[in-house]
Amino acid sequence: MDMALELAGEARALGEVPVGAIIFLDGEPIGSGFNQVETRNDPTAHAEISAIREASKRLSGWRLNRAAMYVTLEPCVMCAGAILLSRISKLYFGAYDIKWGAMGTLFDLSHDPRINHEIEVNPRIREEESMKLLREFFKKIR
Repeated sequence: MDMALELAGEARALGEVPVGAIIFLDGEPIGSGFNQVETRNDPTAHAEISAIREASKRLSGWRLNRAAMYVTLEPCVMCAGAILLSRISKLYFGAYDIKWGAMGTLFDLSHDPRINHEIEVNPRIREEESMKLLREFFKKIR
């Protein structure tokens, strides 16, 4: 989670919502990203999506079986869908997202019986540090 928090700091430095994500396979990082929605004028440029794209490119395949993602904020519906579609097996996230969270807050796609992929979800990993980044960011812009 250290690396995800560092990536969130990079997003904050660019004026982006401070969210960072990193994917590991067999203990090695294979993809990372941070929010770049404003920078790229792209509503899909979330940390998780960037990390999945990088990992898929590195592995020359979209199935990220056995991979684990660490992200500072609970994934939104779009990112949760991408995580499930990419077959990531474990998700660790920092803070719950009361506005957009789709892995336990607003929705829980990780336990939806209609979805044919199971994922282990581990919330509240370094939650306070993740929340602090978000609080400081939103306090500054409001």
